[in-house]
Order: sequence, then structure tokens, then C-alpha cells
Amino acid sequence: MAKRNATDHVGQDLKDAILLHLRTQHPDVCRHWFDEINPISIESGVLRFLVTQPVRLRYLQRSCAQAFTEAVQSATGRLLAVRFVESETPGANSEQTCTDGLDVEEQGLLVPDYSFDSFVVGPSNRLAHAAAQAITENLGRSYNPFFIHGGVGLGKTHLVQAICQEVLRRSPSTLIVYLSCNSFIDLFHECVRAGKMRDFRHRFRNAEMLVIDDVHFLSKRDQSQEEFFHTFNSLYQAGHQIVLSSDASPSDIPALEERLVSRFNCGLVVRMDRPCFETKVSILKSKAKLLGLFVPDDVPAYLAARFDSNIRELEGALAKVRLYSLANNQPISLELARAAMSDEGASVARASGQPSIQSILEAVTKYYDLKMVDLLSKKRHKSVTLPRQVCMWLARRHTRYSLEEIGGYIGGRDHTTVLHAVKSVTNKIELDTRVLDAVTRIQELIGARV
Repeated sequence: MAKRNATDHVGQDLKDAILLHLRTQHPDVCRHWFDEINPISIESGVLRFLVTQPVRLRYLQRSCAQAFTEAVQSATGRLLAVRFVESETPGANSEQTCTDGLDVEEQGLLVPDYSFDSFVVGPSNRLAHAAAQAITENLGRSYNPFFIHGGVGLGKTHLVQAICQEVLRRSPSTLIVYLSCNSFIDLFHECVRAGKMRDFRHRFRNAEMLVIDDVHFLSKRDQSQEEFFHTFNSLYQAGHQIVLSSDASPSDIPALEERLVSRFNCGLVVRMDRPCFETKVSILKSKAKLLGLFVPDDVPAYLAARFDSNIRELEGALAKVRLYSLANNQPISLELARAAMSDEGASVARASGQPSIQSILEAVTKYYDLKMVDLLSKKRHKSVTLPRQVCMWLARRHTRYSLEEIGGYIGGRDHTTVLHAVKSVTNKIELDTRVLDAVTRIQELIGARV
């Protein structure tokens, strides 16, 4: 009877109180699907939440345990712990009962937000989306390999993660290996040093689906390319699915062996472009819904018109508006969005003509006749280093991004690299008229004041 009483106290009122606390005190972790999480029992000082989808289960375990514990203790007035489980069986250990086939060391990479349901389809990505869905219905036989390429922040990672999540939803036991290209390279070198190449090959060549993000980082990695070539052949000949994403098409990845270019091109190669205005509006509405935000229609339209580069900038703008709303305890409105985007009262005169980092990158590559993938690569030749430094200098001068944010957009570099680049270009402008002329011309191209 004691067990029944304990369970009877776990009702809708408690759930509503927990969600209210989370949404007011921890909005960053909240998702609209939290409504589908149900507290099922309180036993031995632990409140158990039932979570039926493995990807959501891991998100909660990884990112939300502390926030939920605080919310539960606030709602109940008791020092309860929290456990997320996938079974209603008392005492079930969620980490042990999770049986899907995703590579254990890469489980944390999948994000519940990156599903087909939340992917906004438009002219820029319709073909890639259709192909991705077809793959999940006919694994290894529809489009194999499937190669997606496009600029930074256009939704490539979202789409490949959506493929993984849908495959696991249809067949939880499917053995998927999903990781970044850099992780593949690092694991390869670790196994070479440790003499564990048999384990490495078993891990990758037995996958039913191999998904590699940012495969362009194979550039100039001769040993890694050799190993990846044999891994690719093994999986392809076995009829197992291969999904790859890249910032450049196979033929435009510098120093990539021709045999790999040929392999990548033998399946379906699809480019994702920058979203149009209507798609950007839909993306912002979808993101707001995911976060449980009420956003008037004129706010997404305002933000979509203001930012013209990529989806990450749109998401960053929405996050800034949400933070401004919370800080000022005001509902989101067009007026509030304008205030948030003007840096809390700073003059918006400059902001109205502010170039985006993407427009700066494109102007620099056009002026110096470079490929975008080379500009964002790790190359250190002067023909690439100077244009890259000019990008950082212009971004620092004409945008409000921090040094860390600028470095993140320009090849994932740290803030010290950006600071060095800014100082270096400033000195060169004073000493070298060619650099001054280049900077002046590029500023004209992006419509910025010199």
C-alpha cells in the first residue's frame, strides 16, 4: 500500500510545477517535448521520469539532471534525486537498459532537436531532405554513399543527425557509427600508436551505417585517407550505408586523393544553399516552438531580414532576443527584438548596415580568388594566411561578434589567433599600401564604412 501512496503523489499537478520551474529558471535546457516526459514514481528518495526515446533519454541524462533535480526539490519541498528511465519497471537502470545500436562512444553527439520533425524544408535544401528520408526507408540501397555539402551553418549536421535518429526509431538495434572526421582521424592515430588497428577496423567496418561529419578535414591526411578508403570500400561492398557531410563538394576538397573523390561521387552528391527569406522565417518559428517561446509573426520576419548568412546566426539572434526578454521581464515583441539587436540601447544606425561574417568571407574569397574551403582550412601558406587574417580584422571591425565567435566562424580558431590577426593586419595597413588597398576595396564590396 505504501508503494501505491508514493505513486499516487506523482500526478499532473507535480508535473506542471516541475515544468513551470524549468521554464522560468532554466529556459536554455527546456524543450517542447518535455510535456511528453512523465514522472512515474517516488521510491527510496528518487523520482523516476519515463523517457521512451533513447536520444531524448541521453540528452536529459547529459544536460538536464541538475536542472530537473532543482525543479523537483522546489516543487515537492523534499530532497529528492532524479532518475530518467526507459522502463516503468521499478529499479530499472536506464543506462543499462538502453539497447539501441548507436556507437557507445559517440552517443552524446546526437541532439534531440536535430530530427526530421524540426527540419524546415525550403528551396535550398529540398533535394537533400528528400534523399535523406529515402535513405532511412531503404538503408544502403537508395543513395549510397550520400554526400551533403554546403557552407557553414546551413543544416548539414541537422540532416545527418535526423537520418541517424529516424533509422534508430525504425530499427533500434541498427549498428550506427556516427562521429566527426576529426574524431575518426584522432582515433585512427591513437590505435596506430597503441597497436590496436584490428579493434579500429572491426569497429568501423562492421557498422551498418557510417556517418562522418565534416569529411573535408581528411584533406592532406595521407594515412587517414588510406585507412578511410579501405573502410569505405569494405562498407560499400557489404551494402552498408555511408553518409558524409562536408563544407565543399568532393572535387573541391583540397589534397583529397582522386580515388576518394571518385568514391564520394559515385553515389548522390547534394548541395545545401543559404535559405531564402521565407525559409529563414520558418526556421525561426520552428526554433521558437522547440524552445516553448511565444513569438509574434513580425519578430521572425524582422530577424530573417536582418541576418542573411546562415542558420546559426538566426538561432543566435533568437537566443539573444529570448535572453533580453528574460532579463527585462517583458514578453517578446518587435520593439523588444529591435532593442535586443541594438545592443540594449546602442545606436542602430551602424547596425542597419552591418555586414555579416558570411558576407565578409565571400568578399575576401572573391577579392583574393580563393576557395572558401581553403580560407577556412588549416593551411598556413601566405596566399591563404593573409586573406584569413583580413577576414578576422574586418569581422572585428564591422561586426559585434566576440573574438571567440569570430574564431569559431573562421575555421574554429581560438580568440588568441583572432587577436593576433587583428594586430597583424592593423600593422600591415600602416606599412604596406597593398594591404591598405585590399582592405579598402573589400570594405566597399561588403558595403561597410571605411
